[in-house]
Amino acid sequence: MLLRQIRYYVAIIERNSFTAAAEENNISQSAISQQMAALEAELGVRLFVREGRKFRLTDAGKYLYEKGKVLLESADALVAETRRIGSDDEWKLNIGYLASYQGDELQRAVLEFSQIYPEVVITIFKGSHEQLYRALKDGRASIVMSDRRRAFSDEYENYLLAQSPAYVDVAPASRLAEVGCLTVDALASTPCILVAGQSEEGTERAFYADILGAGKDFLFAAGSEEARLMAMSGRGCVLVDSTEPASQPPLIRKELKRSDGSPIVRTYCAFWQKKRTNYYIEEFAMILRRQFAK
Repeated sequence: MLLRQIRYYVAIIERNSFTAAAEENNISQSAISQQMAALEAELGVRLFVREGRKFRLTDAGKYLYEKGKVLLESADALVAETRRIGSDDEWKLNIGYLASYQGDELQRAVLEFSQIYPEVVITIFKGSHEQLYRALKDGRASIVMSDRRRAFSDEYENYLLAQSPAYVDVAPASRLAEVGCLTVDALASTPCILVAGQSEEGTERAFYADILGAGKDFLFAAGSEEARLMAMSGRGCVLVDSTEPASQPPLIRKELKRSDGSPIVRTYCAFWQKKRTNYYIEEFAMILRRQFAK
């Protein structure tokens, strides 16, 4: 009994027609009838009871149909997984992350993943929210770690990693370091330092000012280290992307709240295209979530 014969058989039942099943499988009606006759002969039982141009299934035929569908699903999954493992693209993982990200969860996740899957070549790059989105959309990124700014799309996996208060890093000499409950009102007279390229300044300013309500005066740095140095020199406070409440000295990390004292919640996710998903992307996302949960 050949797998091909089972596929023909299931198609006949689901199409309720020898002719339609033959067309679906790109063979002639006479050929598919011969295959069914050979299948019945090999099994030694009747599968069909023909009644003119129609047919009905015997009990053996019903059993073969139900089990045959399961067998075909397993076979298709086996083929897909084998092709996935043998595909060159599956051995590469391009990971993007926010340029303003200051946590160590990503580093720990990459280390753990590489120890489990040493055969996978990992490349890592950083960018703004918009740069990461474009890289994901055009296929340059396999998966990106970013904050949520758009409504979730059905075209992407929107894999929640963590939800965290909003934080700012301030210099010890800053007046903000002495404030007990730091609210967005306190930032009205203090420049907020953001990590963004020149082309992204408008987008970042709009998000932090209009969506988070954090600050009115913004300065921009090319990277996290430059932003920290600007804060140390007294030029402003750094709006950071991190779930960690403690900052690296000498800066002091403060939770930022709304005017009424309610928390500002940041949502961080792993995003990847559903149509490009594979085993390694899903595994890395799960490892990354575990690192955020520690």
